[in-house]
Amino acid sequence: MEFEKNYEGIEGLVVITPKVFGDERGFFKETFNEKEFKENGIDIHWIQDNHSKSSEGVLRGLHWQKEPHAQDKLVRVTTGRVLDVAVDIRKNSETFGKYAMVELTEDNHKMFLLPAGFAHGFVALTERVDFEYKVGGSTYDKESERAIVWNDPDIGIEWGVEDPTVSEKDANAPRLKDVPSEDLF
Repeated sequence: MEFEKNYEGIEGLVVITPKVFGDERGFFKETFNEKEFKENGIDIHWIQDNHSKSSEGVLRGLHWQKEPHAQDKLVRVTTGRVLDVAVDIRKNSETFGKYAMVELTEDNHKMFLLPAGFAHGFVALTERVDFEYKVGGSTYDKESERAIVWNDPDIGIEWGVEDPTVSEKDANAPRLKDVPSEDLF
């Protein structure tokens, strides 16, 4: 696997590209190897796997869980294509409020590691997207879930879609500047 650490200059973000072995029958790839991850400075105890399905134009995010239920995420696409986004919400970080974006596709096989301290979202760019992620730290806790509005002008994410389909909860989320300090990292 290839580990691109501090992706787009933001400490903690990692894009991981597994080795893919393919022929006329299809392919094989290893998406997680504890030893290899630890050798690359990633020592996360993974506790849950999730899978979502979205149609083109669906935008999910920007979500996180506050302490003590913070989550680390390792995300990937198994069908389709997305733009995946991480926003730094670590108050003392030099890159607070900055975002990094990576295209994840079924063909490029890339994975994106977002440690706790980042809000996460993605937009589906194909008719069908199957999105999978490993979660470390904590399982889902509704009371700890937080969000930033997807189109916060202070962050300025270029999602590449004009009129995405978003949930009512995501459409009504606050801007980053309006999130209480205790909900950030």
